[in-house]
Amino acid sequence: MSESAGAEAPLRVWVDQDLCTGDGLCVQYAPEVFEFDIDGLAYVKGDDGELRTTKGEQVTVPIRLRLDVIDSAKECPGECIHVVREGDGVEVAGPSA
Repeated sequence: MSESAGAEAPLRVWVDQDLCTGDGLCVQYAPEVFEFDIDGLAYVKGDDGELRTTKGEQVTVPIRLRLDVIDSAKECPGECIHVVREGDGVEVAGPSA
């Protein structure tokens, strides 16, 4: 994805725990969005700070963290982070982008 692609569109993100390696790059890049649970896998957090542990549950990406979340998806060794446009669900970063 180019830096300008989808620049205005709100984004949502989710983690496929079946593919998560527990490497932690996402938690390092965007700790406000990603966190490990007791199972050692990464999950997304809502704006309330609570982990979203339901399979496939998505959260909105804060505008100020867009690039960190996109970089997380690009660098993830498990290729398990999916960043999609909120309006149409098209993946802009992650394994299906």
